[in-house]
Amino acid sequence: MARVEVEGGEVVVRLGVREGLAARRRQVRVPVSALREVRVERSWWRVLRGRPGSGRWSPGRCSGVRDRPAGEDFVAVKAESTVLCLELAEGAPFSRVAVSVDDPERAEREVRAAMASGDAGGRSRGE
Repeated sequence: MARVEVEGGEVVVRLGVREGLAARRRQVRVPVSALREVRVERSWWRVLRGRPGSGRWSPGRCSGVRDRPAGEDFVAVKAESTVLCLELAEGAPFSRVAVSVDDPERAEREVRAAMASGDAGGRSRGE
């Protein structure tokens, strides 16, 4: 399962081994300044939008990039899991980053704290 950390001025999503192999990357980094909204989604399938792009798309497990006319989303979600969803501003590497994490409420609080403070170089961790 993914881990979400705030490092300096970035939110870093570190993928687990299976997710990383499927998505063909080990991590996703987005600037805190690009965050527009952070929320917890109880229905994992609701974060999936657009068409499957690069990655792995199997029943109950989705990892990779999804293509949309308005940009790309990055997802690493598992069925029956609660998902941390980061909505990003135009110009960010993705429009949305959605990942299944062990404690999405805690990760949401930590990302919100970084957004509120503009993250003055602090470090926090959500799993």
